[in-house]
Amino acid sequence: MRLPLVYHPGYTIAWPETHPFPMAKFRALRERLTTLGFDDDPAITWLTPPPATSAQLLRVHSHDYLQTFYLGDSDPKARKRSGFPWSPALVERTLREVGGTLLTVEMALETGLACNMAGGTHHAFANGASGYCLLNDVAVAAREALAQGWVKRVMIVDLDVHQGDGTASIFQNDPAVFTFSVHGAENFPFTKQQSDLDIALPRGIDDDAYLVVLKTHLPRLLNAFRPELVIYDAGADVHAGDRLGHLELSDEGIYKRDRYVINTCRTAGVSTACVIGGGYDRNLSALAGRHAWLFQAARDAQQAVT
Repeated sequence: MRLPLVYHPGYTIAWPETHPFPMAKFRALRERLTTLGFDDDPAITWLTPPPATSAQLLRVHSHDYLQTFYLGDSDPKARKRSGFPWSPALVERTLREVGGTLLTVEMALETGLACNMAGGTHHAFANGASGYCLLNDVAVAAREALAQGWVKRVMIVDLDVHQGDGTASIFQNDPAVFTFSVHGAENFPFTKQQSDLDIALPRGIDDDAYLVVLKTHLPRLLNAFRPELVIYDAGADVHAGDRLGHLELSDEGIYKRDRYVINTCRTAGVSTACVIGGGYDRNLSALAGRHAWLFQAARDAQQAVT
C-alpha cells in the first residue's frame, strides 16, 4: 500500500517578508522532500486537494463567521486576533489547506496512514479566527468523517507546542471526539480551553521526558476510547530552536515522537491522518527539516508494514 502525501502549491502565497508567520515554509518543505527522494519513491502517492466547500465548513463554523471569512472582517480587533492581513488569495489558500486535511483523512481511512503538508490550524473557533488560524481544518475533517458515517469515534492527538484551544472548544460537548493536547504550560493561548485530556509541560522539557509523557498516556487513551481515526497534529514548534516554543526537543526527538505516535496508532489498528502544525523559525531550511521528520517517520512506518 502506497503512502498518500497531500500537497498544493497554493499552500504558499505572496506574503509580507516581515510577517512573523513563515508562509514560505510549505514550499520549502516540499522542496526538502524532493531532496530526500520522495518524488521518485514508488511507495508514495502525491495527491492534490480540492478546496473545502461551504457545506463542509458549516459542520464546524457559524454562518456569520464564514461570511466574515469570505468577505473580510472590518473589525480591527478581530483582524488582530487572526494575526493575518485578509485578502482573496488568503481565503483561497485557506480553503485549499482545509481541503488538504479533508483529503488526508479520506485517504488515511482508505490506506491506514496519510499526511498533509499543511494543516493543524487548531486555534480557530467555531465563530472566529485566532493565532494565525482562520478555519479549523482538524475539526472540519473530524466532523466530515463522522457526518459521512466513515467512523463513529475520532481522537485528535495534538502535539503542537500551543494548546489546541479552538479544537477543544468545538468538541467540548461531543462524545464522538476525544481531544488530547500536550503543550507548553506557559505559552499561547494564555487562556486555555478544556480538552478531554490536557498535559501542560514546563519550559525546557527534553526528548526523553517528552516521550515518557506520550508513552504514559497515548496507549491507554487509544485502548479506552477506541477511535477508528486519529488526526495527529505534529507541530514542529516543540523544537529547541523554535522561537515560539520554549521546549527543548532535538531533531531526533521530533522523529522519535512522530514515529512513536504513528506506530502506536497503527499497532492499535487506528487509521492515522497527519498534519504538520506549527513551526516558526525564520531559517526556512532548518524549519523545513524539522517538519520533514513527520514524513520520514511516516515513510519508515509504511515501509515496515509492506
